[in-house]
Amino acid sequence: MEKDASDADPSRQRNGFVGVLYGEFTDTLNDRVRYSVSLTESALTIQRISSSPGRTKVVFNLTDCIGCRAYRGPDSADVGAYFTAYFYPFKRRWMSAGVARQRVEQCFRVALVQDPLANLQEAERWAHAIRDASVLQAPRRDGVVYTEVRRPCRIMILVNPHSGRGQALQLFTGHIQGMLTEASVPFTLVITEHQNHARELVRKADLSQWDALAIMSGDGLLAEVINGLMEREDWQEAIQTPLGILPGGSGNALAASVHRYSQSPPAWNEELLLSCGFMLCKGLVGSLDLVSIHLASRQRLFSFLSLAWGFVADVDIESEKYRHVGAIRFLMGTLVRLASLRVYQGRLAYLPVKEAPRLPKESVKENHPPSTPQHPSLCSSLPCQLIPNTSPKLSSRHTCNSTNSNHNSITNSSNNALTTKRPDTQTDGKTGTPVDSLLPGLDQPVPESWTVVKEEDFVLVLAIYQSHLAEDLWTVPGAMADDGLIHLFYVTAGISRPALLRLFLAMEKGAHLACGCPHLVYEKVRALRLEPTSQQGMITVDGEMVEYGPVQAQIHPGLARLICG
Repeated sequence: MEKDASDADPSRQRNGFVGVLYGEFTDTLNDRVRYSVSLTESALTIQRISSSPGRTKVVFNLTDCIGCRAYRGPDSADVGAYFTAYFYPFKRRWMSAGVARQRVEQCFRVALVQDPLANLQEAERWAHAIRDASVLQAPRRDGVVYTEVRRPCRIMILVNPHSGRGQALQLFTGHIQGMLTEASVPFTLVITEHQNHARELVRKADLSQWDALAIMSGDGLLAEVINGLMEREDWQEAIQTPLGILPGGSGNALAASVHRYSQSPPAWNEELLLSCGFMLCKGLVGSLDLVSIHLASRQRLFSFLSLAWGFVADVDIESEKYRHVGAIRFLMGTLVRLASLRVYQGRLAYLPVKEAPRLPKESVKENHPPSTPQHPSLCSSLPCQLIPNTSPKLSSRHTCNSTNSNHNSITNSSNNALTTKRPDTQTDGKTGTPVDSLLPGLDQPVPESWTVVKEEDFVLVLAIYQSHLAEDLWTVPGAMADDGLIHLFYVTAGISRPALLRLFLAMEKGAHLACGCPHLVYEKVRALRLEPTSQQGMITVDGEMVEYGPVQAQIHPGLARLICG
């Protein structure tokens, strides 16, 4: 016969969790095996009861628990009831070094009395206590203030069945669906049928029916959702809907970034999916910066990931033909583009960050600079002059005083100087949309406070606002989802093919900034303008091709909400 006791210790009260639960239960497969089980506010401790000294004790941290459920067994003659707790702790990988989250369930049989209903009630009491305690033990980063999704959290999950290798739906049903069931998270699954389907859906949806939106796809589907939310009349409220990301595409940049922000060990493929599913179930919400992008046609987009021109954009679009091979498509595209490396002519200007940005109210943490790996330079032994640089030799890369502007050209204007303080989002009184207070019109010169890059021959320009450009490209080691920064990289003409390849190989470990390559420039900015003058090349926003021509962008700190831990 099992026994149970509760110890209500007032000193252990915390947000509704009271004291310690203790019970003795049998194994679900062998009723001769008994366990003592104790629950505190932070852990579930299990110990097998035996006459042997030194009994093995197993402690499960409730930080790793996503849920617990109580139920009757399949045999109607069984008076016992059951409760099962679901954990996803970090454990050593079976076939390789390192650790990753792996599923562990602990199930117990409750048979305190011969009354099935009483046993079920006791199992439910334990399940409820474990769920409540695990909610309070969500994995929070030190110094960061989170909000939480409402519980029970109703989630709309949008799946693009054609993303990546076309396996997003199978990955959802094989991994995420079970996790949501274990966490008692009700969800509605929506399978997108065509491009911009998600954008149209969220633009018209009654969002009061949902506590969060989750995207199971690559980064392109999330871009649709964000722009659909921003096109609503109630965009200020709609964009506060927490957004979750589940990697189902080829690049999975935001998923890799969110995983990194959680301070978890590196993960890829299905391990990354499991990590993002775990964070979705735990339901901690932080801020997400968005970038407002203006195109020459006056179209306005909101971006969460990147703006790219040149090499990176070409690889992203041209590698679409290799989509069936998954994430390796980018490596194949890189090698193909390296074989016929191009130089792109254009003008670039930006508003630099000259002081530490004010941190958002929702997030108080240190803003760490990108780490500098301590190892020899990867680029120092490589030639850097195999591709001719047609720009005149200059003593400085930048200037803050240009004159003689033409229509749509980048120059400085003394009467348009802008403050370098981190801006709060303002709303246009006529359109009701966020005001880009840092941006002049595309037909106007840039303000004097901007920096104009003297070089006009580039191999690539990349503005990124997350830590990862792809699942295996750690582009900005110090970035955070809400750091209020656009991280601007550009590579000037003259870099050799081997040197450029080494930069991207080093980027897998975030070591490219330690290469010492003279053609790579990195700046932290709040706004930028790019004006291509060459006919060849492509521009992408969040990995999707947009119209080719002048483009400018401004950061809007903390405009959206992201499920991130």
